[in-house]
Amino acid sequence: MCGRYVRRSDKQKIAAHFHARPTPEYLPMPAADYNVAPTTHQPIIRQSRETGDRELILARWGLVPFFTKDLKEIKGLSTINARAETIATSRTWREPMKKRRCLIPVNAFYEWPKEGKPPKQPYAFELSSGNLFAFAGIWDAWKDGEGHWLQSYAIVTTEANELMSRIHSRMPVILHPRDYDRWLDREETEQLPLDLLRTCPETGEGIMEVIGMSVFVA
Repeated sequence: MCGRYVRRSDKQKIAAHFHARPTPEYLPMPAADYNVAPTTHQPIIRQSRETGDRELILARWGLVPFFTKDLKEIKGLSTINARAETIATSRTWREPMKKRRCLIPVNAFYEWPKEGKPPKQPYAFELSSGNLFAFAGIWDAWKDGEGHWLQSYAIVTTEANELMSRIHSRMPVILHPRDYDRWLDREETEQLPLDLLRTCPETGEGIMEVIGMSVFVA
């Protein structure tokens, strides 16, 4: 599970790093957030239906499926993470997985150890380079009874690598930049990019490191 992450970068840095165009109707973007929490609106990157280019929008963390009748149906933290193992078959995830995939810009993420007595000390994980990176995400659009649209997203998770497994059994799927275009492609095909939903390696490109046990999360 991933229940908190860090976004230090502003709109301009995110747009430049991911070669994405900010979409005016969903911005201005909120300031840097060192404790991104579920139900807040955060930047995601998707492929534009009209141009095929990458676009930067704001969306609510906690996916609201298009078939939802009332927001009261969405309880707790049940839709902030989508399990890679069931993403192609689950009623909640399968349609977004087909043609509504996104990148979630991140500088670091937190995880709390499952064992031990509260209060538990969170760990923070980031790329060893300190650069921005992207979680694999899926998004959806839901319209309420008054005709207002809500864009929302979920983070895709998979089994933890050896480093992460010391703290937790799950971790977010971290995409390599070479795979961004393939993940974002909105053309619906029978061949889904499920092979990209793999565990991030501990060595080589994409290495992660524990950067602190004493990060305070309010």
